[in-house]
Amino acid sequence: MFESLSALFSANSWLYTVLALIAIISTLLIIIIILSENRNPVKSLAWVTVLLLLPVVGLILYLFFGRSIKNTRMISRRSRRKLRRHEGRTFSDPRSAGLTPESLQQINLGRSLTGAQYYGDNTVEVFTGGKDKFAALEQDLKAARHSINIQYYIFEDDNIGLRIADILAERAAAGVKVRLIYDHVGSFHVRSRFFKQLRERGIDAQPFFKVTFPQFGTHVNWRNHRKLCIIDRSVGYLGGMNVADRYIDGGKKFACWRDTHVRVEGPVVQALQYSFIVDWSFMGGGLIDENTIPPVSIPRTGLRAISGVGAQMLTSGPTSQWSNIALAIHKAIANARRRVYIQTPYFLPTEALLKALQSAALAHVDVRIMVPEHSDSMMLTHASNSYISECLRAGIKIYQYKAGMLHSKTMIVDDEFVTIGSTNFDFRSFDYNFEANLFFYSAELNRQMLEVFRNDLSRSDRVLSDQWHKRPLPKRIAESVLRLLSPVL
Repeated sequence: MFESLSALFSANSWLYTVLALIAIISTLLIIIIILSENRNPVKSLAWVTVLLLLPVVGLILYLFFGRSIKNTRMISRRSRRKLRRHEGRTFSDPRSAGLTPESLQQINLGRSLTGAQYYGDNTVEVFTGGKDKFAALEQDLKAARHSINIQYYIFEDDNIGLRIADILAERAAAGVKVRLIYDHVGSFHVRSRFFKQLRERGIDAQPFFKVTFPQFGTHVNWRNHRKLCIIDRSVGYLGGMNVADRYIDGGKKFACWRDTHVRVEGPVVQALQYSFIVDWSFMGGGLIDENTIPPVSIPRTGLRAISGVGAQMLTSGPTSQWSNIALAIHKAIANARRRVYIQTPYFLPTEALLKALQSAALAHVDVRIMVPEHSDSMMLTHASNSYISECLRAGIKIYQYKAGMLHSKTMIVDDEFVTIGSTNFDFRSFDYNFEANLFFYSAELNRQMLEVFRNDLSRSDRVLSDQWHKRPLPKRIAESVLRLLSPVL
């Protein structure tokens, strides 16, 4: 093969020259584009280095992972104004809610970043396992009368997936409008026939950013990681759980799958609906107009919920002007006076967030980070571990959850603030994925989540500096090497 190629280029030296010129010109053009975008200097330098040292490989990697789609409009200004006008009839003035100055600052930041409004008087139920969450979700889906808008990164065709699919199909047959967004890459391993059958059963099931040629390079890196469900504009679900059996039984690799999801009732459901409509419109599904349908009260048995909760929903993604959720989390850490408790399956912080956590700990704020001892990705486990030493030096307390897979994405700050959603504490969630988090302002919900966190501490081991520094050299080398890939992992 190599002899044939050598003969080809020897006989056609012009062909080699043309290909070489194309590669050189393409590389230089991409470097100019990178420099003109004024990105983070570290990222820009990394890409320039890769492109210069490995021109062909670098070009391919850049097409898949390096391109920016910031400021891409997901919905027209006219449609956005129409949706916001309706939303404006339901939000509250946070200044009359008796919140702390720090919470008011947090709310103002969210409003500036995304237009996210504050909604008072919501009812919130927290689920820390898939069994209870899916039991509640199935109950609510069966009660739907007008519409079901459901969105998951992964929608498996396993036991729970088939159960949910049957309920959706039954409701569609009863005249309920059912729309489903699933991420094409997240659900890539699911049989395409499964989604085809959903459509045949009356469910409008659509993949987000379908990865096909020639769009492969432009779509593969931008994934919709949100997990939302809105039923009759009255009940909403949001959190870290996808539709898959492992969220109930732990799957084949783990004894359990510890995650956090919330069920919300109240005006903040309109923010979840807004997010879904924007994504649906972005995929070409048109503007959903269900504002004429009055919210329906859905009966719920076995409810363990907190009422009177103030809430704000933030979304972020690669099309956003700002890294919305990353900035909001940074602000919450900077505002902290007593504690910052974080649960995340993957800990690959940006430089700014790492410094914010270190600054808080050095100022004697109680900073605790809980990660799984072993995650569902060995690469991500090693990359996450590479940050632990820097955290320990600043006095940050690190805990490794040992009972199973910790997939919860939560943060508790001081006595009033909690955020729960789909956002991992990593580069991919902050920069490349479409994510959604609810930001709660409630002393009672804060206390409940503190109780959950402390209960998880009993199933975790604290990482101690002396023991951590004695881990094997090959492991430390693997961690350092994989850390270099943090921005794309």
